Amino acid sequence: MEQDFRQESSGLQPLNGQPTSNQSVDSQPANNYNQPYNQPMNNQPLARLNTKRGLLKYILLSLITFGIYGIVAMSSVSTDINLIASRYDGRKTMHFCLVYFIFSWLTFGIVPIVWYHKISARIGRELSRRNIAYSFGAGSFWGWNVLGSLIIVGPLIYLHKLFKSMNLLSADFNERG
Repeated sequence: MEQDFRQESSGLQPLNGQPTSNQSVDSQPANNYNQPYNQPMNNQPLARLNTKRGLLKYILLSLITFGIYGIVAMSSVSTDINLIASRYDGRKTMHFCLVYFIFSWLTFGIVPIVWYHKISARIGRELSRRNIAYSFGAGSFWGWNVLGSLIIVGPLIYLHKLFKSMNLLSADFNERG
């Protein structure tokens, strides 16, 4: 009779769960194969997220690298919010590189405005879902980044609030998953 075998740290074990001759009945397999796909075995996150985003770092490194760090930092924001919130809200934010390199010039700058509005609203919803007391949302984008540009420092305040909210979300995700 043919049996399917899986590799364990203690040897081969038939997939039907019956022990082989060199394995005792009460030994546990090294891996938990009954765990649902894409679920961690405990409540800990699969990866540790960056919690050291900052406005000064963003400005200085963007100047030194001629804007490349700014693209990388915003790309990590879009990737991290997808990792943090997608399993709860079922949405996926478009990667910042697509917005920046392809859709911004094709739509004459409309897509980046919509993208910032949507990501700000999504971060705000996730902050409230996780009961993190910090005020951020789409209103922060329109108030500080758009209208605040009239006082010149408004977009910088928006970026500070964006990075702070992502640091809070990332720290909470690193702790609770």
